[in-house]
Amino acid sequence: MKEGKRKRGGKRGFGVAGTFFVTLFIMLSLGIAGILLLKLIGQEGEENKAFAEGLYAQETIHFIPESISERLDEKDLTGTKTKPEPTPTPRYLEELSDADYMKANNIFPWEASDGDKVTIGFVGDILMDDEYAIMANLLNRGRTIENGISQAMLEQMRGVDILVANNEFPFTDRGTPTEGKTFTFRADTGAVSYLHDMGVDVAVLANNHIYDFGETGLLDTLDTLTSAGIPLVGAGRNLEEASAPLYFIVNDMKIAIVAATQIERLDNPDTKGATENSAGVFRCLNPEKLYEVVGKAKENSDFVIVYIHWGTENQTEIDWLQTDQAPRIAEAGADLIIGDHPHCLQGITYFDDTPVIYSMGNFWFNSRTVDTGMVQVTIGKEGLETFQFVPGLQSDCRVDLVQGEEKERILALMRELSPDVSIDENGFVSKK
Repeated sequence: MKEGKRKRGGKRGFGVAGTFFVTLFIMLSLGIAGILLLKLIGQEGEENKAFAEGLYAQETIHFIPESISERLDEKDLTGTKTKPEPTPTPRYLEELSDADYMKANNIFPWEASDGDKVTIGFVGDILMDDEYAIMANLLNRGRTIENGISQAMLEQMRGVDILVANNEFPFTDRGTPTEGKTFTFRADTGAVSYLHDMGVDVAVLANNHIYDFGETGLLDTLDTLTSAGIPLVGAGRNLEEASAPLYFIVNDMKIAIVAATQIERLDNPDTKGATENSAGVFRCLNPEKLYEVVGKAKENSDFVIVYIHWGTENQTEIDWLQTDQAPRIAEAGADLIIGDHPHCLQGITYFDDTPVIYSMGNFWFNSRTVDTGMVQVTIGKEGLETFQFVPGLQSDCRVDLVQGEEKERILALMRELSPDVSIDENGFVSKK
């Protein structure tokens, strides 16, 4: 039998058995290589997982490789929620970041001593005309505010986050007094520093003496307060300015203050009401505009305060315009109503949940001996938390915080004037 042909220069074949063993060797080699490769991949995965978990244990993630970050978005690697929750964005961040908007809308950023609450204080009539007793006595005694307001009362005033006072005079060195008016007041523009000394943060101008030296005196007052960095409310260069609410953004709350006057109940009063084109005060003898402003303030804020000049001088009894307007101001959206003008204290009541003190009386105004005080409220995220009447006494051209028998006497007077509320021994007021 002849052998088969061989290819010249070719290799000898393995035969059937040889082919089997070669194939088996190749398969075993590939299997071992595959096992080693999978082990290496697994080790890398565990390292990546440990790396990711280590990063999430830190407060800040500076960098995560793309492959890992994709997996973190899809699945929590540790089985528990480890991503920090986003910090809530303050509701008024957009307004606070726009300085032009805030200026145009009378909005002021503010800080409070407590991160959850705001304390606001209110005092009645103040006067700084050096031709009248209150200021003449201060100048004779040494010019510092402590010679006109006791240290204890100053601590009470300076202790609140926002202090509001009725500025019952213009700051001006010019102008002429209103002809035929019995009392015309003004203070030198430099006297504005006393407001800072008292701790006053808001000057209310809606009263019957801010126009005593005409439009010149009023405009000088606006400029003086603005230059001193003291927000003002209740008067302006036109009706839009005069009626505009003043806003404070503090502790992620927005608090509005509106001020108006219904005094000088004449069609053409000495204290001019602002018009579209002329300076003056915000008048509310016809109250419809006031209700409208209060309603809009409520829409744009969390808490609305109305400081209103009303009532009859030297009478503790409430007059008909006070009782007519108070419940409607509350209905329009006011959360708190503060009154002044009568130069004496008047009672406290509630309309639904809105407290009203009809008159704060004189605070630091003349030489008469009269009971006075300061209202201090606490406002939280849910609204009004506390309402406190802090008794004081104006006497001999000074105002003092009172204690002991005098404190109890004034609190007893306020209880008598306020049959609808309870007033405890510390002056805290609640609805009966």
